[in-house]
Amino acid sequence: MPEHASPERERPTMASHRLDLPSRCDICGNARSTRKHQVCSRIRQQTKTAEWAAFMTEREAAKQNKPRRYAH
Repeated sequence: MPEHASPERERPTMASHRLDLPSRCDICGNARSTRKHQVCSRIRQQTKTAEWAAFMTEREAAKQNKPRRYAH
């Protein structure tokens, strides 16, 4: 198995297309367009850490169980 140059990810990559976010912040309830939400973002990251860990574990397990297409 070849070694990858990049380290293992903790979370999936950011979306390359427009994110479908609601106009209201789920933490403070204010409109996202009115001010910066760095504090809200930090709170969200802390609460979602366990959820992301479980998601990435499932993703890695699925990748390991995937049968090889052209096994020699």
